[in-house]
Amino acid sequence: MSHSKCVLALALLALTWSGCPKQSAGPKVSEYQKERAAAMERQKQQGGVPTRAAGGPGQARQGAGVDPTFAAAAPVNYAYDPLGKRDPFRSFILDRIKEKDSVKGPLEQFDLSQLQVTGVVWETNRRRALVLDPSGQNYIVQEGDAIGKNDGRVIGIGDSAVKVREAYVDFHGEKTTKEIEMRVRQSQGG
Repeated sequence: MSHSKCVLALALLALTWSGCPKQSAGPKVSEYQKERAAAMERQKQQGGVPTRAAGGPGQARQGAGVDPTFAAAAPVNYAYDPLGKRDPFRSFILDRIKEKDSVKGPLEQFDLSQLQVTGVVWETNRRRALVLDPSGQNYIVQEGDAIGKNDGRVIGIGDSAVKVREAYVDFHGEKTTKEIEMRVRQSQGG
C-alpha cells in the first residue's frame, strides 16, 4: 500500500474506535407514551372521553394491535354521509375520459335553427360546408362532424344543403332520430 492510503485507512480506523456518539432520529417510545398519557389526561379534564359499551362495533379487542385508548376516543354516533362526496371506488382515469367526452364543440352549443349554411365546397373528394353561428363565427364541417344541441351529426353534404341527423327523446321516453336539411340561403340581391 502507498503511504497516503495507509494514512487514510488509519484515520478511518481511529474514527471507528473513538466511538462517534449515536444520534437518534426522533423521539423515543417512552417520550411518546408520556406525551400521549398527558394528552389523555387533558382530554379527561376538559369533558371526559366517550366510551362504548363492551362488545360494540368499535370496541377495541385486546391483543388485536389496536390501542384501546384511541378506539375509545373516536366519536360514538358517527354515520357516514356520502352526499356530495366522490365514490372512493370509482376510477380517476374513467372520470377524466368521461369529462373529455362531455366537452362539446362550438357548433354543439347552438340549436340547428340558430346555425346558417353559407357555402358548400363540392368539387373535391371530401365535400365540406361553411356554417355560420349566431355570433358571426364561421366553421368548416364535413361528414361525421358533431353539430347542434341534440347530438346531431352531419350525414351528407349536397350541392346546396347539409343533411344532419339529430337524436331526440320523445314524450314516451323513447330515443328517436330526425333528419334535418339545412340549405344555403339564396341572397335577395338587388
